[in-house]
Amino acid sequence: MLPVPYERVLTELRAFMPEARLITDPLRTLAYGTDGSFYRLIPKIVAIVESEEEVVGLLRVTRAHQAPVTFRAAGTSLSGQAVSDSVLVLLGDHWRGCAISADAATVTLQPGVIGAEANRKLAPLGRKIGPDPASIATAKIGGIAANNASGMCCGTAQNSYRTLSSMRLVLTDGTALDTGDAVSRAAFWRSHKSLLDGLNELGARTRADEALAGRIRDKFRIKNTTGYSLNALVDYEDPVDILQHLLIGSEGTLGFISTITLNTVPEHAHKASALLFFPDIAEACRAVALLKATPVSAVELMDRASLRSIEDKPGMPAQIKGFGPDVACLLVETRAESVAALDSQLAAIAAVLATTVTIGDGAFTTDAKACEGFWKIRKGLFPAVGAIRELGTTVIIEDVAFPLERLAEATVELQALFVKHAYHEAIIFGHALEGNLHFVFTQAFDTDAEIDRYRQFMDDVCTMVVKGYDGSLKAEHGTGRNMAPFVEMEWGPQAYGLMKEIKALFDPEGLLNPGVILNGDPEAHLKNLKPMPPAHPLVDTCIECGFCEPTCPSHKMTLSPRQRIVGWREISRLTRDGADPARLEALSQAYDYQGIDTCAACGLCSTACPVGIETGLLVKALRGQKRGAVAQKAGDFVADHMGGVLGMARTGLRLADLARRVVGPDAVSAAARTLTAGHLPGLPRNMPKPVGFTPLPGHVSLPDAPAVVYIPSCVSRTMGPAAEDPEQTPLPEKVEALMRKAGFRVIYPEELSSQCCGMSLESKGLAAQADAKADAMLAALAKASNNGALPIVMDTSPCAFRLKKRLTEGGLKILDIAEFLHVHALPRLDIVKSAEPVVLHLTCSTRRMGLDATLTAIAKTCATQVVVPEDVGCCGFAGDKGFSTPELNAHALRHLKKDVPAGAKSGYSTSRTCEIGLSDHAGLPYRSIVYLVDACSRPKTAVPATTRTPEAAF
Repeated sequence: MLPVPYERVLTELRAFMPEARLITDPLRTLAYGTDGSFYRLIPKIVAIVESEEEVVGLLRVTRAHQAPVTFRAAGTSLSGQAVSDSVLVLLGDHWRGCAISADAATVTLQPGVIGAEANRKLAPLGRKIGPDPASIATAKIGGIAANNASGMCCGTAQNSYRTLSSMRLVLTDGTALDTGDAVSRAAFWRSHKSLLDGLNELGARTRADEALAGRIRDKFRIKNTTGYSLNALVDYEDPVDILQHLLIGSEGTLGFISTITLNTVPEHAHKASALLFFPDIAEACRAVALLKATPVSAVELMDRASLRSIEDKPGMPAQIKGFGPDVACLLVETRAESVAALDSQLAAIAAVLATTVTIGDGAFTTDAKACEGFWKIRKGLFPAVGAIRELGTTVIIEDVAFPLERLAEATVELQALFVKHAYHEAIIFGHALEGNLHFVFTQAFDTDAEIDRYRQFMDDVCTMVVKGYDGSLKAEHGTGRNMAPFVEMEWGPQAYGLMKEIKALFDPEGLLNPGVILNGDPEAHLKNLKPMPPAHPLVDTCIECGFCEPTCPSHKMTLSPRQRIVGWREISRLTRDGADPARLEALSQAYDYQGIDTCAACGLCSTACPVGIETGLLVKALRGQKRGAVAQKAGDFVADHMGGVLGMARTGLRLADLARRVVGPDAVSAAARTLTAGHLPGLPRNMPKPVGFTPLPGHVSLPDAPAVVYIPSCVSRTMGPAAEDPEQTPLPEKVEALMRKAGFRVIYPEELSSQCCGMSLESKGLAAQADAKADAMLAALAKASNNGALPIVMDTSPCAFRLKKRLTEGGLKILDIAEFLHVHALPRLDIVKSAEPVVLHLTCSTRRMGLDATLTAIAKTCATQVVVPEDVGCCGFAGDKGFSTPELNAHALRHLKKDVPAGAKSGYSTSRTCEIGLSDHAGLPYRSIVYLVDACSRPKTAVPATTRTPEAAF
């Protein structure tokens, strides 16, 4: 039950927002209210807005009831600026607009655009946005601008403040202003003259005070996000310009940015990176000072503790493990317009480095994959430390900045503070060119003594940074809650007074994100600390950073991987403590659907997680627990009678197809819903027809041809094309025919009718039965391939991936169908490209096997136009989820149809179940990539027209 004012707020919001986007249940308010920081506040209401009009309406309602409001973009914030115990406002799907100017000099973005997506759109034009935070693959433009996030390359010259052209914003009273539109500016002058006059007076007063103006300019010569962007008062005279630049870095405390236009910066195509090692931090920092004058784009510093946390990561040089305790590293990158320019720059950098003392082997490389690996590891340093923390502790990251010439001594002094306060696991890394250091440490908040240790440490850090070096307490992560008590300490009372005046002008009632940036409580950073209790070994290393969220098909429908972990942590804590049984019951009941039933368990979250956490493994384990002993016995039966179970599935498909032809697909769906008591809400319109793959006797083999073992998946052997698909040849027949066309002799394993990799059992949490089936299949494949002498081809990517993961000995060569086509088949075929555009779906397993580029290359070999929809990751069909939970499939593919090109008649993929849902939501049939290759290919040499081999056995 909500407190009375919030009940009124909710009632009034319902007048113009649908109930589905007004969230008050205990699970989602907890899960949606969690950000990447170490603070925990649970909102009363979570409102998901889809338009500026809804933001305006919401602000007017909340203001009328004096209900504070916090805006959230991606929730990767690290300083507590995106949590609230009042009304939390999240961005829905309709904030992803991106418009690039004709010359690509500017880009206009809505706040829901992920930074990396903006760069992907700009990349073909040789441009990018200036800010480049480590979280750019997850962070959204709204948060990047509201925090004035910078990053590795942008420094102080290319952050949101410096690259801002114009913005459209909404103030706390619901008034909208478009600073790039003369009509809007004129109207705003009429309606908000007092605000603009106040800003005008503040700016004039500040500029007239030479000491204060000089102090502000000096503070922003290095990275600084402590407090408000006071440089706006000295950099600009027009009060509208002052206003919009104050919004940058204001962390949602002054207004809502609904659109922003940024000046783009060059994205040079030619790059080189190097990991350089130095005997100690002092020599590394001396090298940084020398490199400042060279054409480097980024110089990232990593201390010995940082290197130790990542030395086992793929791509890291083995020599790191042998280095001494004081070694430091610089990750250096340089970028140029041409190869010649890059070579010239590398020569200049090498000349400078020759005057420094380096150790080990360190050289620049232009290999894109190697460079990407270096930077991916650097970006994952923060979560990597969180992954090795003690259970029950929280990982904390702070970022400070020092004058570059004093970086070495400041770093050494910071390391001494770690020792003084017993933070022996702490690491230091950062954007060394800007004197910007991040330091990461782990902290328990479960005792007064631990909280006091943290208090004393932060007091010492702040004193050292401000009084010892006149540095920035927050260089780029924003003030938030954890540095709000120290803003006045850094800036002094006069500048701090300006900030209070700014807040009063914009938000006199203090309703926008209260407690953030300006906070009169000297202990605010010690309150509302987020617990991180153990929940399950599979996910205990999660620090709730949110990097996983863009990959998840159920994100924004129910829960994301981060949110599933948050919910399960709370359920585990309540279960363990025996406290609040009513809340435990409510969370548990909601979690069955929100957390377990709607998880696709696709594993894509692990590809975005810096420490590889696969939340789907937790969900599968919970499914196994939830289903209990009866399900285990059922799993045993299915595993032992797979051939019969598949036969029953074919019978069901046959009956469904008959009913479809007699009464129509809608009536069949209604009947399925009734007969299963709602367990099957309906059936896809592109329901497959049954298929039985039985070899015909008497066909001639190809004794002299190279042999390949082909293992059709149980899905391929059961589910044929949909009735409306113009292509009616079952996949196994098509694969075999293509293999023969390419001149291969096809061999099948024994007892094929009962073979299964166990994927369907694993997804239901029946791990033992799933592994038994996979092992039996691998044994049959070992025999058929003469213990790996022959390659083995699987026609369905999820099954190929599962077999590869289960394979414990290296003898068998299991190929996904994409690998076989690309490496073995295409070189033996002549291809005539199709003029028809095709749509390509990269399955989760394809991506996880690293075959997305391979599959794309196959499609581009066969078609002149290949479209991979940019907003589709996992399709959400998830084996049988497309039948039992079709809303997940619909949500995951909600953006698919807009990317289907005109004239496209077919889509292609490598998973039959995925293709069912894709066909439904794209409006055109999807089928295996094998069909495209077969249609476009001709044999290079004459091959006997045979279709089966006597080796096939069932």
